[in-house]
Amino acid sequence: MNQPMLWGVGTSAYGLFPERRVESLAWDAVSEAVRDAGISPAEIDAVIVGSVFGPPGVATRVQRGMGIPGVPMWTIENACASGTSAYHEAVEAVRTGRFGCVLVLGVDQMSTLFSGAIVPEATDPEGASSLPLPGLYALQAARYVDEFGVTPEQLAAVAVKNKRNGLDNPRAQLRNNAPTVEEVLASRMIAEPLTFLQCCPTSDGAGAAVVGPDRGNRDDLRIEASAMVSGALWDHRSDEVWGYASVARAAGKAFAQAGRTPGEIDVLEVHDAFTIGEVLTLEALGLAPRGEGAELAPSGHTARDGAQPVNPSGGLLSRGHPLGGTGTAQLAEIAWQLRGRAGARQVARHRVGLVETMGGGAAGMDGNACVVTILSTQ
Repeated sequence: MNQPMLWGVGTSAYGLFPERRVESLAWDAVSEAVRDAGISPAEIDAVIVGSVFGPPGVATRVQRGMGIPGVPMWTIENACASGTSAYHEAVEAVRTGRFGCVLVLGVDQMSTLFSGAIVPEATDPEGASSLPLPGLYALQAARYVDEFGVTPEQLAAVAVKNKRNGLDNPRAQLRNNAPTVEEVLASRMIAEPLTFLQCCPTSDGAGAAVVGPDRGNRDDLRIEASAMVSGALWDHRSDEVWGYASVARAAGKAFAQAGRTPGEIDVLEVHDAFTIGEVLTLEALGLAPRGEGAELAPSGHTARDGAQPVNPSGGLLSRGHPLGGTGTAQLAEIAWQLRGRAGARQVARHRVGLVETMGGGAAGMDGNACVVTILSTQ
């Protein structure tokens, strides 16, 4: 078995670009990742694309635009975890020796499809009852308010932290405001108790990564673990709120692979499509006991200068959430942090990093998929 390494990363800017083609967004990310890896396109053995709403043949369109013909390529759709699911497959392909150098791309262009929340699938009960994801996450938050006494101010503190971090990310979609807790709570109610400033924006963007075996390059990052799980059966009788168990199962596998504990992680990028999402994810990852994750942001533990910074990029709440392009953007941020090249948002401790992406949910399932990966410097 080979030791998989992260050779290079790159992203486009994140925002609303309805006038651009998907291939154009992809090119920004791929060209940077290839340069960062120090390779030529001819050295790429396979291309794996993660996309949810890309046009038919999106991988082929991107492959044509990149000028990498003839190599195996395919597309993975796993809701919000599409990009990191593609990355996970690349890691396993390198580990087993199936391919030597794999290019991963995550991309989506949401602005041409949706003006607000993603329309739920009509064949699911959620779609039939017009329950989009903001409503589903609001149900999580409402349960935590009732069961653990989580306050609106604690939820708002997550948005304050991440939006403040986003000010220092030149590629972030929302970087013109660092609201206070009071301003977050005063913004328009979307799905009680989640207000407008506690929800991620509709976004366009792409992220790319190059994965290969250990080549003795000290700039490469060691992929200590990559775990992916699919959602299990779930309904109102389950002990945990929707999505919690999927993250916990993926995290358990990743920590076991890496031989690490949650306390050893220096910096994290996690799926904060809504403020409650970060709270639940950090509990599922083991950074706090159940019911106590809401105190991590107000206490400063997850601040950029805290003990374990979370989402120094600004997270989905500031950078944006182009679904397929989200997980690869998280990978890029952790790579920049671990290499000490994150500029004004650089964290102090940066030897071990973690990425978590949890994808949406079909009815009756505990999410579509979740990927957790752990990387470290050499």
